[in-house]
Amino acid sequence: MQQQQQQRRMFTAALLALVFLLAAVSTTEAGKKEKPEKKAKKSDCGEWQWSVCVPTNGDCGLGTREGTRTGAECKQTTKTQKCKIPCNWKKQFGAECKYQFQAWGECDLNTALKTRTGNLKRALHNADCQKTVTISKPCGKLTKPKPQGKFNL
Repeated sequence: MQQQQQQRRMFTAALLALVFLLAAVSTTEAGKKEKPEKKAKKSDCGEWQWSVCVPTNGDCGLGTREGTRTGAECKQTTKTQKCKIPCNWKKQFGAECKYQFQAWGECDLNTALKTRTGNLKRALHNADCQKTVTISKPCGKLTKPKPQGKFNL
């Protein structure tokens, strides 16, 4: 008889533990269901739109850029962010666009220029960059053939 009472107590304790565990899991699940609703409120805000990076000094190095977004429920609609423009990038194509350039072509004798093409390698901060660019530069000194002898008149 005493053994049956002990078994009932153990069964009751196990049943209570199971009920407690189920209650804890359902409370946790209820908490998880509330989080997507909070995310839904954040989705009322538009995507951040960023200006180009403006260097603090000179045309490269550390700088700042401005971000804006729209939305009635947004707590923050503008903010400033630090940014950096590498100094070895070609600024004429946008300070946030980096290109992989081919070798210089042959000199065009009509224009005295040589050209090369660059393909977009990387764009900082989702900058709007051209996929391919072409640059030209002067060929340098063009050597004229020297006369082969002296002429005495």
